[in-house]
Amino acid sequence: MNNRISTLFNINYPIIQAGMIWASGWKLASAVSNAGALGLIGAGSMYPDVLREHIIKCKATTDKPFGVNLPLLYPDIDKHIQTIIEQKVPIVFTSAGNPKTWTNILKQNGIIVVHVVSSSLFAQKAEAAGVDAIVAEGFEAGGHNGREETTTLVLIPAVREAVKIPVIAAGGIATGRQMLAVIVLGADGVQIGSRFVCTPEASSHLSFKEAIVNAKEGDTMLSLKKIVPVRLLKNHFFDEVKQAELRGDDEEQLKNLLGRGRAKKGMFEGDLNEGELEIGQVSALIKEIKPAAEVVKEIWNDFKMCKCANL
Repeated sequence: MNNRISTLFNINYPIIQAGMIWASGWKLASAVSNAGALGLIGAGSMYPDVLREHIIKCKATTDKPFGVNLPLLYPDIDKHIQTIIEQKVPIVFTSAGNPKTWTNILKQNGIIVVHVVSSSLFAQKAEAAGVDAIVAEGFEAGGHNGREETTTLVLIPAVREAVKIPVIAAGGIATGRQMLAVIVLGADGVQIGSRFVCTPEASSHLSFKEAIVNAKEGDTMLSLKKIVPVRLLKNHFFDEVKQAELRGDDEEQLKNLLGRGRAKKGMFEGDLNEGELEIGQVSALIKEIKPAAEVVKEIWNDFKMCKCANL
């Protein structure tokens, strides 16, 4: 499918694997890229030397385009930027911060820049900052989320009207049928996170993957809105946060409850009780763990079938 996204990234299918913390290392990114989509290394959970190692290994295992997802609030972001430039990473997806800060520097080094937004206003600001494309991420998405709680069904057409650059839809997408729906709404491609967590190549813990497969409708909820909104799979830690929020705990008290390494404990180490389990609503539709290449093929074939059937 030749469209603005597949042409921009030089990939076969306009499908991007999200750069999720504790899940998106070089194994997943290279597997997705080798399958004809775009794989992303999630830098948010990596020290600078670890990111460099993952980039080097990714380049050794794929000759296809790949990218790095970079949260702009990362404390050592200047070191990550230096590593990305030195290693000649072709594509960077930025999020959680002001795209004006680093977009020009990245583009001056020949890097394609995409920024993640949760509203049409921020989409316009990202376009004005000079990014090449945007990811419009709806309320259904896992991990960090927008405070506006705008669903993908509403967000995509609003963003499409607001900007001229390519739009990538994210949030609540795990099938080709869902991909077709957002393409009809005006997206040029899709970014998919939760579905790729449930692959052998994802670095997240097997217990977390199995919890996702067993998740039902209503098993996730947006939480920690006083700090940074994040969608979590319900567990003991989630219940503690919910009780703290009902008590009216302030931002500092919630930060103390969250502590350090909570996401690593849950998603990487597999502590399903005390860990932070970030995942999207679409987890209710994920029924099995399968290789990333099969996920890409399944989504693309489903998309083509539904498109031909005018569904």
